[in-house]
Amino acid sequence: MDFTELTIKSASELLAHKKISAKELGQMSLKRIKEVDDKLHAFLYVAEKEAMEQAEKADQLIADGENFSLTGIPYAVKDNILVKGMQATAGSKILENYKATYDATVIKKLNEELPVMMGKTNLDEFGMGSSTENSAFGPTKNPYDLSRVAGGSSGGSAAAVASGEVLFALGTDTGGSVRQPASFCGIVGLKPTYGRASRYGLIALGSSLDQVGVLAKTVEDTATVFQIVAGQDDHDSTSLSKPVPDYDKFLKEDLKGLKVGVPKEYFIDGMDPEVAEIIKNAIKTAEELGAVVEEMSLPHSSYALACYYVILPVEISANLSRFDGIRYGLSVGGNSLEEVYYKTRSAGFGPEPKRRIMIGTYASSAGYFDAYYKKAKQAQQLIRKDFTDAFEKYDLMLTPTTPIPAFKFGEKSDPLSMYLADVFTVGLNIAGVPGLVIPAGLTKSGLPVGVQLVANHFAEEKLFMAGHALEKSLNLKLKTNL
Repeated sequence: MDFTELTIKSASELLAHKKISAKELGQMSLKRIKEVDDKLHAFLYVAEKEAMEQAEKADQLIADGENFSLTGIPYAVKDNILVKGMQATAGSKILENYKATYDATVIKKLNEELPVMMGKTNLDEFGMGSSTENSAFGPTKNPYDLSRVAGGSSGGSAAAVASGEVLFALGTDTGGSVRQPASFCGIVGLKPTYGRASRYGLIALGSSLDQVGVLAKTVEDTATVFQIVAGQDDHDSTSLSKPVPDYDKFLKEDLKGLKVGVPKEYFIDGMDPEVAEIIKNAIKTAEELGAVVEEMSLPHSSYALACYYVILPVEISANLSRFDGIRYGLSVGGNSLEEVYYKTRSAGFGPEPKRRIMIGTYASSAGYFDAYYKKAKQAQQLIRKDFTDAFEKYDLMLTPTTPIPAFKFGEKSDPLSMYLADVFTVGLNIAGVPGLVIPAGLTKSGLPVGVQLVANHFAEEKLFMAGHALEKSLNLKLKTNL
């Protein structure tokens, strides 16, 4: 049996029919991690002992006939999501020695089904980046080409799933951090509606933008995981008490009667011609499946990137002020409180957090607040209105995920060129709408390209329906060379 070929669905069936045990599955996952992770660096911490203990509990549950869809399934968690007793570095030296004292709500919800957590995955520091090159512990490599990035900031989670180290992973998405690495690594990535899943136990980056997302091999697997983690949480006042539908019921293989809009602003000058061709093929496939596809406009989308890179740094400068060398994490001694702050932050934060803290502090300071942050919040309302107006006419939108496939290490060393990698993804976070990325094809050099589906607030079921139908029709059998 090839562990890398398994999905959640196929592994769950094997477990239910006692053809394999959770312990054996966990051992297969550990074997795969030991085989390939020296090359990839997807994991920051491999939880071998904890995983085997969880696997034994899962086997007991299965023996008692009480297993669920995720019982015994090996998975990984981005290292900015808290798992009690385990490290939570957020990819930063300032939290290198920090261990979580409680479980994030999404982890608590998963633990009710007893999947097997294999470890914590690499990320850009605090989630700031689009390549995982900003991790304080070294970059994660792309399983399709080790000279290229896996994407970011959830690059470790995406690479772990794509390379077959685990069957699914949790990531976080603030401006594309689940969807962009999913596209670069040839897997499925979901960013839910803001407020659909709890953020409690997530190390905050941008509190009005962050959402926990899912990375998996298929749309069906993604829906299975999201079914568990979605829902309101009393610990998170931004989570909303909307009923969570049974997503499995929406998985079908045609798109008859669906109206799909293609925003003309998402096909820009400088876009890689192969990426454009692959996305056009996905549009053609959607039409063949019965969807009515039309070009449409999101007139304020050109402001999304600038708007995002004002709002996010302001929230970063507030959220990262808690890392002061006093309460937890790194602490560097000094002769005064101010000196402790200065030395701790100088030693603990990397260049990107420092850059964004300074931008955010400047943009929110007296005399500049109205000129920058207030204007960005006004632009946010216009962008949000573009999306809500569009969804009065269309069920879904279909767009590229990124203008280019995975780029080489060091290719985007200029911060502005790196920020432009998010041009098609940040608008969804600004508007709070959900997005799903599925593999759409490979370039001639064998690099994956994902197509992004966008739905109205709390309409994730439409994403799963369309994503599943497109996935089945495109019938890509992507496989890394590892």
